[in-house]
Amino acid sequence: MIRGLFRFLLNVLRMFVRALDLVVRGVFYALLIFGLGVLVSFFFHPEPEVQAGSALVLRPVGTIVEQAELEPPLALLRAGGAPAGQLRLADLVDAVRKARDDARIAALVIETDELVGGGFSKLAELRAAIADFKASGKPVLARGERFTQSQYYLASVADELHLSPDGFVLLRGLARYGTYFRDALDKLGVKVHVFRVGEYKSFSEPFTRSDMSDEDREATRDLLDGLWRFMRDDIAASRKLAPAAIDAHVNDIRGALAAAGGDAAKAALAAGLVDRFSTRDEWRARLIEAVGTDHEGKDVRTIEAEAYLALAADDTRHAAGSVAVIVAQGTIVDGAEPAGVVAGDTFARLIREAREDEDIKALVLRIDSPGGSAWASELIRRELELTRQAGKPVIASMSSVAASGGYWIATGADEIWAAPSTVTGSIGIFGLFPEFSEPLRRLGIGVDGVATAPLAGALDPRRPLDPAAAEAMQLGIEHGYRRFLEVVAQARKLTVAEVDAVARGRVWTGEAASGLGLVDKLGSLDDAIAAAAARAGLAEHQVVWPAAGESLEQRVLRRLLRTGEELGIDLAGRSAPAAPLAAAAADVERAARALLRWNDPRHHYLHCLCDAP
Repeated sequence: MIRGLFRFLLNVLRMFVRALDLVVRGVFYALLIFGLGVLVSFFFHPEPEVQAGSALVLRPVGTIVEQAELEPPLALLRAGGAPAGQLRLADLVDAVRKARDDARIAALVIETDELVGGGFSKLAELRAAIADFKASGKPVLARGERFTQSQYYLASVADELHLSPDGFVLLRGLARYGTYFRDALDKLGVKVHVFRVGEYKSFSEPFTRSDMSDEDREATRDLLDGLWRFMRDDIAASRKLAPAAIDAHVNDIRGALAAAGGDAAKAALAAGLVDRFSTRDEWRARLIEAVGTDHEGKDVRTIEAEAYLALAADDTRHAAGSVAVIVAQGTIVDGAEPAGVVAGDTFARLIREAREDEDIKALVLRIDSPGGSAWASELIRRELELTRQAGKPVIASMSSVAASGGYWIATGADEIWAAPSTVTGSIGIFGLFPEFSEPLRRLGIGVDGVATAPLAGALDPRRPLDPAAAEAMQLGIEHGYRRFLEVVAQARKLTVAEVDAVARGRVWTGEAASGLGLVDKLGSLDDAIAAAAARAGLAEHQVVWPAAGESLEQRVLRRLLRTGEELGIDLAGRSAPAAPLAAAAADVERAARALLRWNDPRHHYLHCLCDAP
């Protein structure tokens, strides 16, 4: 026994030494990069500039988001394990719109090879800004080694679209397939008690069914058909094709490949999806032909979007008033959290601070959330209501998803704006309670004791759920649903019956929700900001972005990593794309992390199983 204890302590010591070694290595490399960055800055002072006739380059790396999520400080130094980059939609749109009116910018170049995605409505909003740029008469050129569906949707707006001769265009339509655990749970003896209202509230179905319900199948089919119609029609309009031609290519990809001898690139060209093939050197030559070379005559005359924004940012600090944009991105949870989730206490504080700031005249809540905690959702909605009562206009602007709890918080606004392809609605509520009494019994583990009242110990997952407790939970869920209906009815000036008819957990596109009275207007974030400024009577305004704070360690490490990137050193290992198995494991990790954040004090959730494609 002593030997075993000694071995255990030795293993713990080894683990500690390894962890300390990793930290020391990380700090050493960080300090090395920082020192090199300082030396480069001191001796060379590299200053980007916008040369006349330049092309603005959009080369998004990672995922387009409403707000960058904050990683733990040490995660930023984790070699090979850092998440893909995150780009703020507002920054990309701002760069394109400034370039449209900048006489020094002659063209826009889009390269999508490292774009992971970002939700259909975000891509559509960026795409609309690019279309405005193109309408100014300046050319838009795009290229991909290959195109996933998201990459192609963005790039297809270009005047001239290039593809690698060995590439492909993967247009495949939209789908949602879930994993259902009932049979596995039955074999394990695990029971999951579900309490819900609304036949379309499908979030709990993976734990109670072995397949998709008819109601979920109907609602999902309608939603995906609507979203695909938006995407297909946008692509068809840009490529000057009939929508039916896009559908024919997607539905008979086998025939298209057979006609092209199996060559996916030739199949895309034959279908009119791309204009021409080009290798990397041919692409470079085409860009030089379009915009020329820099002062030294060695490289294409271009400027990256991030550098351009830093140089071309408008100074609006002397505007008469500000419109604050607070981003609600991620699952809604109780308590205080950094960016990446919508924490009730954190958001209540941000809204309250904006309300009490005399320079802020109006508030826009930008929502990209499938919901979560009912308690936290109401806390946020109430703060928005208090802001309106204080005389400051509040506009809700929906991004890719604003459903269930995401819709609940939107009802605190004077107006609700959505994109046509926003996924919204899912007005419903549910509760989940797992029971492990049978697996414990099979293992020979008994659970016994005494209680002073019927409900004392009733919600112990080791014991069978008491029928009285189950009835009490269902009554609470039904009350929560009635409360949801009343909140929506009051905000939308509808009767409870009218809301119930379009609720019951069903999800809608923004366009459909507008026709049902759940959304006021269709438009972008800029449209919502303009509406807020107009309500506040602002002839001119500055936009500010209150957000949860970032620690000193995070700021320092981000600066070090950026310096490394400028020197061509990829400390965080972001350059290599994730293998499919690693990506799948990361998805499971994210899902598990999200479930662990579910912390509603009453275990009542306003959540939608409706991630936007």
